[in-house]
Amino acid sequence: MQNFTFHNPTRIIFGEGQIAALDVHIPRNARVLITFGGGSIKSNGVLAQVQTALGERAWYVFGGIEPNPTYETLMQAVQLAHEKGIDFLLAVGGGSVIDGTKFIAAALKFDGEPWDILAKQADVRDAMPFGSVLTLPATGSEMNNGGVISHRAKGDKLPFRSDATYPLFSVLDPTTTYSLPPRQIANGVVDAFVHIVEQYLTYPVDAKVQDRFAEGLLITLTEVGPQALAEPHNYAVRANLMWTATLALNGLIGTGVPQDWATHMLGHEITALHGLDHAQTLAIVLPAMLNVRRDPKRAKLLQYAERVWNLTEGSEDERISAAITATRTFFERMSIGTRLSDYQIGGQSISTLISKLEEHGMTALGEHGDVTLEVSRQVYQFAA
Repeated sequence: MQNFTFHNPTRIIFGEGQIAALDVHIPRNARVLITFGGGSIKSNGVLAQVQTALGERAWYVFGGIEPNPTYETLMQAVQLAHEKGIDFLLAVGGGSVIDGTKFIAAALKFDGEPWDILAKQADVRDAMPFGSVLTLPATGSEMNNGGVISHRAKGDKLPFRSDATYPLFSVLDPTTTYSLPPRQIANGVVDAFVHIVEQYLTYPVDAKVQDRFAEGLLITLTEVGPQALAEPHNYAVRANLMWTATLALNGLIGTGVPQDWATHMLGHEITALHGLDHAQTLAIVLPAMLNVRRDPKRAKLLQYAERVWNLTEGSEDERISAAITATRTFFERMSIGTRLSDYQIGGQSISTLISKLEEHGMTALGEHGDVTLEVSRQVYQFAA
């Protein structure tokens, strides 16, 4: 196991009715900006619960944060926060809203051009305090310090992270997910699954706790994912899905082990160029990535095949192929396409995708730094 330091300061407030706890965890004299996405929190009653919990506090709302939050939209929120004298942010939504709110929090305290936080990975030393009310289990953003932001004009989608951008708290009420459309639930399951794989499917370092934890989370997703689509009001299923997605990316299973993230980087470029959902790009890239990199990942692929998919028969190559096929089949069972052609995207866009990877410095990705532009091209071609 590799050396590590683990620290996660986010308080999790879990369970039905817990939105009322906002009254305890937000300062009573706070001027609050509520950030959200498309407005479903108005129709499903979540916004009303939040407003009731805020009581007599001064609050304002900023909606319209996109599924892939854009710099242009978020800077409008920064301007509003300045105008209203906001001193606390409350993200109400899924990972995109929380990611966007992290950027807003950082930009409000940043001395300089906020896009530099992403384009130049400028150091973020301070951020406005914020919390979240999670309504879509997927990204784990509710309990980590990272985010991914797009720049519409530039066609870029870039990540950032800072110790200053952990949520102070996150409220996880599984009942808030009942009204989600199947596509969003499916996306959340795939997103969480690939988050786990990026930290697990690398090479062995004898990290037994992290491996078993990751495998347990993966198995849980294979069980509750289809159930979540079939039984949208099953509290136990939605509770397990919500907590699994949080644990998938709160830092715990990634401590002391090598991590990959090449699938995410290639996926980001597909989203930036073609506008696909984040999870859709992951479902496209991951099976292709595993096929192309099956030799450097051989030991963990065999472990994955046995422990997650119960594949113990046949040669090593046959088991690896069967595990990759099982992964693809699971994504498709969640009604998410796993090839570029499923989204009417032809191979002619691959050169543009590679150019963007090069522009963003993504030329030595993966746990070994051996995912070159040529390897990335092979992955895109395999995913076509």
